[in-house]
This record gives sequence, structure tokens and C-alpha cells, in this order.
Amino acid sequence: MSVCRPFSALLVANRGEIACRIIATARKMGLRTIAVYSEADAGARHCRLADEAHAIGPAAAQRSYLDIRALLAVARATGAQALHPGYGFLAESPALAEACAAAGLVFVGPPASVMASLGDKAAAKERAAAKKVPLLPGYHGPEQDAALLAREAARIGYPLLIKAKAGGGGRGMRLVESPDAFADALAAARREAEAAFGSSEVLLESYLTAPRHVEVQILADSGGRVVHLFDRDCSLQRRHQKVVEEAPAPFLEPELQAAMAQAACRLIEGSEYLGAATVEFMVQGDDFYFLEINTRLQVEHPVTEMITGLDLVEWQLRIAMGETLPDAFDELRPDGHAVEARLYAEDPLQNFLPAAGTVLHAAFPATFPATFPAPTPDAKAALRSDSAVESGDRVSDFYDPMIAKVVAKGADRTSAFATLASGLAACQFVGPANNLAFLRALVALVAKADKPLNTAYLEKATPEILARLRAEAEAPPSPLPLALLGLADLLHVRNADAVSDPAPPSPWESRDAWRQAGRPGRIFRDYSGAVDGCGRILTLVFSPRGRGYDISLPDGRMVHGEGRLQADGTLQATLDGQNHDAAFFAFGNLRVLFLESLDPHPGNSGLRLYAPDWLGLRPAAGAATGRILAPLSGRIAAVKVKPGDWVEEGMTLMLLEAMKMEHAITAPGAGKVSAVTVAAGDQVQEGRELLQIGRDRQEISDSDTSPQPDDPRYQKPLVYVSRKRDGPG
Repeated sequence: MSVCRPFSALLVANRGEIACRIIATARKMGLRTIAVYSEADAGARHCRLADEAHAIGPAAAQRSYLDIRALLAVARATGAQALHPGYGFLAESPALAEACAAAGLVFVGPPASVMASLGDKAAAKERAAAKKVPLLPGYHGPEQDAALLAREAARIGYPLLIKAKAGGGGRGMRLVESPDAFADALAAARREAEAAFGSSEVLLESYLTAPRHVEVQILADSGGRVVHLFDRDCSLQRRHQKVVEEAPAPFLEPELQAAMAQAACRLIEGSEYLGAATVEFMVQGDDFYFLEINTRLQVEHPVTEMITGLDLVEWQLRIAMGETLPDAFDELRPDGHAVEARLYAEDPLQNFLPAAGTVLHAAFPATFPATFPAPTPDAKAALRSDSAVESGDRVSDFYDPMIAKVVAKGADRTSAFATLASGLAACQFVGPANNLAFLRALVALVAKADKPLNTAYLEKATPEILARLRAEAEAPPSPLPLALLGLADLLHVRNADAVSDPAPPSPWESRDAWRQAGRPGRIFRDYSGAVDGCGRILTLVFSPRGRGYDISLPDGRMVHGEGRLQADGTLQATLDGQNHDAAFFAFGNLRVLFLESLDPHPGNSGLRLYAPDWLGLRPAAGAATGRILAPLSGRIAAVKVKPGDWVEEGMTLMLLEAMKMEHAITAPGAGKVSAVTVAAGDQVQEGRELLQIGRDRQEISDSDTSPQPDDPRYQKPLVYVSRKRDGPG
């Protein structure tokens, strides 16, 4: 049994949003909080929130956040008495729990032996079978010979899943639909499992084509008491990564809910478990099947907090201190409905390519912990955002690219989704590509559902959503936000001129687009939807009238605008007598306008335009079309071709491991490989040349170039196919 004793100093052995989440609750409880960080996270938000922060190694997780010795060294140096692992990384590592016990540290979670027996997928399935909990056909044995696994796969039948034994969140998981794809899928799953969890062991499981993914939240104390805190539906997934979650699970018969809750408690009872656990099931029709036990907190735990009013992290810490669960937990009932959406740094229009880079501006509604604890039962609606990202931070290409979780509560499912939609509309983000517009469109679709949605829903709905996003990206900006952005930019330049030179500048020194002959104009370039990299030119012409301007728009329309731009970017303006409040930001040549009154696009996803310099310089030329560049920084996992090989369009050239994911770099067209400039195991930076392909059976010419926008965040990789989205779940 894990040591249970009071403590006053807590080491948070994680990063990002979950580290911020734990630190907020620990500080609320009066605990001294100690953060750790890798070189890539120096100065990150979780470090700023903690009472103290200590470096533990290089950016690579294997040499920092997965280094148990480094974590314990910080614990010894700081006098930490307890360690919270969060989720992901070592959260389900029996080795860490055992090392904490040996060092006299309270591990906030189950004992190592319990974690090993329940967290190991194969052992957990054996326990489920003994407890008479329904199971899917599969192979969970210790033998890992590839030939044996192939034979077991044939016995189980296709389609099937290969899953890492040592962890979850979609890492080390592959869907295999035919025998000829098994060997490659097994090798890829093993590579990812080894990189993420330090173990390449896998299990096999029959794959249901359209089930629901429902999980039950559990708390267990040192007295052996086990309670459930209702269920969650996590069926909206892409590549086994959850995107939207709800609590309680909608459209479930009460008898089925009760049966799953009882099965979940039965699996935990008698195991000497401590703290929070999640028991996951697949549901198809009126049947449910045990999937796995997550011996940690889940990413989606806020939806449970919203409908119970409980702080699950607080109860994790209280249980670790030896407290027992109160009898009042037996009387808990779900209050209302809650839903969560995960905002990621990824480009939906580039096959959800993970993105990295500096966050120029970030603002989320009701940022945690300002609105926590969860709302009281009489609160009919509530909004909460959990994030580790603030303006000026960087989304690293070494870790999961989550930006924020936006969580909403309503009296019922309809009002919860309405509140979530308003929360997503209030998000402001300027930086790496992100899925905010995708989430808004998805939430609008899902909110209308009047029947259960299964794990296949999102893959089927995605093409429709992406087609809509592409059409909106390719359409010219709407007149209203364009006029407001132009007016704000003109005011921005005049304000800057006034600050730099209080004396009225001569027209020749002004940057407000004054012309010797004709009316002042402002020129912008719009890169959204640009396939040639050059974008569209948009010209606005301003004619002073009264206290404002008559603004001629590119479509020939004219509006009259007046306004005031404050130093914080707040724009208060009128267009043809109608009042509008907006937020305006200028970053170099980039201009961004957030206008909440638009629903939903471009809306608060933001209108982004560039103001080229007044010399009219064109964007710099990009790389040769036959040079394949790294779409993001990472490690070359495998090289599939060599110089002289002939390749066809779509053929896999190499595998790039980045952000704990494996990406297939594919050929943009047919040709002969003329050069390979990297080898397996090499670390590469975004934009580095990987190989060259000659076109029409001719070598590539270094002079062959194609234009790209002048901002690197708008440069698109030549090719990219993602095998899966990785992340804790």
C-alpha cells in the first residue's frame, strides 16, 4: 500500500496544462508547489505559476520528463514530500511509483503493484474476465514474437487494433484492416510505444467499427471504499485522440449506465487502489465491453467536475494524505450537462498537421482557476478554460500541441453546447495554426444530434467540415470586418506616428498612406486559401469626412467609419452609424481583428491580413518544388528510399517522429530520387531538406522555385500524411 500521510510540499512531475491545473489546486490547499521543466519549457506558464521551478534536462522527454532520477533529484533538493505525476509521461509508470516509495515520497496515485496490475492492459483484461466483465476477443499474453502475434491476429480476425500495453492516449496504437498491413503496423506501434512509454510490448484486440466510447470516473480511498462519479462519452475522436467529451454520457439507457458503473467499481474494489481512476468501455447497441483502466487523472476530467461540483485534483491530494471519502458521495447526482472541446496547434486544412511556434496573442474565456471550484447546483450555465499558453509563450514541437480546453456547463445538453459555442467564439489566438474554426463547426454539428454518436462519426463528418472551412478561407473577407480592420490599421499607424513624433508630421513623413495626388489608400494581402502562396491584394481607400472617413472597399461598396483605437488594441468604432467593438493587433506586417458580433466566421477566429511595406516588395521565393522539406522539427524514424529509386505520387519516402507522433512524408508526384540528405535517427529542424525528387525522370533543378508568403507560419509543407494524433487521453 502507498504511504498516506499529510504533506506540505508537492512536486508536479509534468508540464503544460495539467501541471498548471495541479498547481492551481495545490496552492488553493496551501501547499508549496515545485515545478520541473526541460530546456524547451524554460519560463513556461506552469513554471510561472509554481512557487519554484527547477530544470531537469534537455527538450527530449526521454531525457527530462521521463527521467525518474532527475525528478527524484529535484525532490531531494527542494524538500518535496509528495509527487503528482499528472497524465501522460510517467503518470502510469509503476517504476516511478516504486521509486517514490523507496525515496520516502508520497506518490499521488495508486501503489506501484496496483498500477502494474490494473494499468497493464493485458493484466487488466485478465482481471475483467475474472470479475465477469464483458471483453472483446483479443490476445493479451506476454509472448511478443512477431510471428506469434501475426498468428493471433489471424485467429482474432480483421479489423483489429494493435495497442501498447504500457500506456494510452492513442500512442502506440494502430488499426489494421488486412493481414498484409499487419507487419508494418506492428513495427510502427512498437516504435511509438517504446518512445512514449519505454516499452514496446503490445496487445491485440478485435475492432468494433462503430461503437461508442464511454468511461466511468472512479475515486478510491485507503479504507477500501470505491465510488463512481458517473460516466462520460468520449466517442468524438480522430485517430484515437479525443476531441470533444460530454458528461454524463447522453442517450444511454439508465440500466446500461448502472451496469457499467457497477462493473467499473467491481474492477477496482479489492485492489487497494488509491485516488482517481477511469474505467473505459466500448458500447455497441445494448452491450458494453471492457476496454482498459487508466490509473491516473484523465484529460477530460473537467466535465465530471462541472456536473459534480468536485475538484478531482483536490480529492487526489486528500486521499494521498490519508483522508477517506465522505458518505455524502453516495448521494451525489449529476447536475446538468457538461461538454469539453480541445484546442490544438494543428492545421485542419493540412491533414491536421501539428504546428509549433510563438504565440503572439492568446485570450480564453474564464481561464482556470478563476472560475473554480465548479459552479453551485443553482448555476444553470458556466464556462471554464484550462490552458498553459499565454501571449508570448511558445508551442513546442517536442510535446503534445494542446493549447487549451474549453469546458461548458448547462442545465441540459442543448444549453451546454450553446455555452460551449459562445466560449469558443470568445477565444482569441494568434500564432501557430490551430483547430479553433474546426471546433466551432464541429460543435455546431454535434449540438444538433438527437441520437448517439459513435467513434466513426468524426471521421465521416470531417470532410464536410473541411470543405466548409476551405470555402470560407477562399472567399474574400466580409465587408464589415475588412472595413473595421482597415480603419483600425489607419488609426494604429497614426497613433504610432503621434507617439514617435508629437509634432504633426509632414505628409511626406506620415505612414498613413497619404498620397500627393488622390485619396489615401491602405493595401493588404490576404493569404487565406491561397494555393500559389501569393494571396489576394485588397485595397481600401479613405476619404476624410467629418470626424471619420468614407471607406471604399474592394467590391465597390462604401461605408462611413469613425473610431478610436486604445493602446490595448480595443477598437470602438461605428460603421454607417452602427456601433462595433473589436480587438485589433499588429505584429510586424500582420494585422488581426477579432470581432465577436460575427457568427461564426470569420468571427472571433480572427480576420488576418498583411500590410506589405510601402515599397511593394513581393514575398520571397520558397524552396524548389522538388526539394522535400521537413514540415516540423523531429527525428527521422525510417528512410524508405535511396538515390536512384523511382517513386510514384503518394509513396512513403520516410517517417518523421515529432510531437510524440509518427508522420509519413510522401512523394508529391512521380519522379526519381536524386538525393537523400538525412538518415534514420537524425534530428532535423523544420524546413530542413530531407531529399530531392527529379520530375519527369529528370534531376531537380536548384533554380526551380515557387513563391511562398513572406511569413513562415503561412508556408505549407510539400507533403504530409499523419498516421495518428498522439496525446494523453
